[in-house]
Amino acid sequence: MSGPHWRRVMAALANHDARTAYAQIVLGAKLPEEISELNDQRRNRAVAALLESGLVERNAASELAAPETIFRDLLTQQPRRQAQTGVARFMRLGRIERYPANMAERRELLAWIVSEAIEPGERLTEKRVNERLLSYTDDVVMLRRYMIDFGLLERTPSGSSYSRPEER
Repeated sequence: MSGPHWRRVMAALANHDARTAYAQIVLGAKLPEEISELNDQRRNRAVAALLESGLVERNAASELAAPETIFRDLLTQQPRRQAQTGVARFMRLGRIERYPANMAERRELLAWIVSEAIEPGERLTEKRVNERLLSYTDDVVMLRRYMIDFGLLERTPSGSSYSRPEER
């Protein structure tokens, strides 16, 4: 990878001596007065960390200078967001962001939620089902209805309990 790397920059800025030296260099101080309170060894280590990270560089006069483009360069290194696959395409932060228009994909999403929220053989009241589905959406009534319509959740005729259908 060419140019500065964010980990090296952050490591340099996490070091008190390097951070102090960087601040002074940005403000235009010349070596060695910018970090005069440090002994030679600490000063050299701080400057070496700044040079290695790319936070500072030597100009034509061999003086230390802080390039103005470093942070812009670091931001261009951000990786592109990877395309999501499977049910993750329809979720955001663990909640349903949108329901798929494609019925096979919608069934896949609903089946995944049922498998996560309700154990096989478990019988739940409507209140308990709603509590569990609330972590996936605010509209638990619609989600529960979709699950019933797709045959992924069964309701007793009295409506007193819900369960996953028995495996056949």
